Amino acid sequence: MTVSLRPAALPRAIRSYVRRAPGTFIWLAILFGTSVIMHQLTPEILERVLQRRSTNIHNLLLSPGRVLLTSALWLDGGGWLLYFVVFNIFHVPAERWLGTHRWLAVMGVAHIGATYLSEGVLALAIHVDAAPHAAVNTLDVGVSYALAGVAAVLTYRIPWRPLRYVYAAGVLLFYTAPLVDGRTFTDIGHLTAALLGLACYPLTPRRNSAHATAPSAS
Repeated sequence: MTVSLRPAALPRAIRSYVRRAPGTFIWLAILFGTSVIMHQLTPEILERVLQRRSTNIHNLLLSPGRVLLTSALWLDGGGWLLYFVVFNIFHVPAERWLGTHRWLAVMGVAHIGATYLSEGVLALAIHVDAAPHAAVNTLDVGVSYALAGVAAVLTYRIPWRPLRYVYAAGVLLFYTAPLVDGRTFTDIGHLTAALLGLACYPLTPRRNSAHATAPSAS
């Protein structure tokens, strides 16, 4: 059988691929824009910009809604191309499977829950003098908590139970391993986000019902 690779078919295939996970690609587009901005700023100005958007203790007390949203629109470490690949591995299949609204719900649970628990642990450490008071302004931006939650919830996408358990164990091992050496508040946040993702089973489609889908291309 001969497969025709017509040049006109490629743009249509790309449009169809993107439109089946619109939230993921809108997010990637925003992250691309903020990444470009980051590379144009001096280190001093960039520090001030990110501090304004950081989900640190100080900002969470003053304007929690604003920083919980804006902190997820900036990257902290790693290039945009790396996240483009990772988003296609985890976010794209998750959004297609769950549907955009439930995908957003899983990310919200993981991002918000992990942020508050990890910053709460940090606040406790400050209270008992295990961390300096200046840590209330610790820089904390990025997309990794939401990513950990989505990677974990994809456990339930795997139909074969033995492989499902292996995958879940791998995700938990990946996020638990850093705690052996470091035990930073972000390490705690990542593991929390993964556990919250696993707890989002009620948001996953039932196997005896139609799968949730993102808006279809027309």
